[in-house]
Amino acid sequence: MSAALDFVVAIPARHAASRLPGKPLRLLAGEPLVLHVARRALAAGAREVWVAADDPRIADALSGSGVRIAMTSAAHASGTDRLAECAGIAGWSDDTIVVNLQGDEPFAPAAGIHAVAELLRASGADMATLAAPVEEVDTLFDPNAVKLVRADNGDALYFSRAPIPWPRDAFAGDRERIPSGDHWWRHIGIYAYRAGFLRRFAAMPAGRLEQVESLEQLRVLEAGFRIAVMPTPAPFPPGVDTPDDLARAQARIDAGQA
Repeated sequence: MSAALDFVVAIPARHAASRLPGKPLRLLAGEPLVLHVARRALAAGAREVWVAADDPRIADALSGSGVRIAMTSAAHASGTDRLAECAGIAGWSDDTIVVNLQGDEPFAPAAGIHAVAELLRASGADMATLAAPVEEVDTLFDPNAVKLVRADNGDALYFSRAPIPWPRDAFAGDRERIPSGDHWWRHIGIYAYRAGFLRRFAAMPAGRLEQVESLEQLRVLEAGFRIAVMPTPAPFPPGVDTPDDLARAQARIDAGQA
């Protein structure tokens, strides 16, 4: 029997979100959004759950929740930078497995959080992430839905906002449906890495492909590092990035689908 999986979860929480200001503190079912995310992380079996916050009001909202707070700089350009600072505050050793759970995922399944940590350990890759099959053609063409392609060993070959791979012959005649086959995958924005690689990732300069696609994970591939990918063991419902997303999340809870 393998040893129990030892990992931590870190949740970047930025108060000054551009599309939904004050997002971590927006109420969902009468409670702050970030508290819902924290509870999902706590249910996944992590040794520690940290919220990397940029505003003391976030810390206040999580008082008594069982999570730890790292007060990080408001000047960070990305969640990765914020978590690198959190790693220093928390004092994690370089080999600590860290799961980066976005602070706008109130329905993230505990099974998925645990699975990405286990994938990192089992694969020996530098990073690990999850994906789900693309089931609608609109998703394939939506630039906000990031697609990916994998090698035979499960490692990511590329991430893109474009439809990849491009089925030349099928789309030559019909772009209204997804061709048969299991070639199309949507990226789920959850990551696992060891704390040492997290620090290294944050210190790396932005890559050319990253700047073209506005996808931070391409920095890792362009630099020659491995990202392991597996299908998510449980659905990740849409996160919350806009007021409309928040309303849909509330409707989901009201309908008993949380």
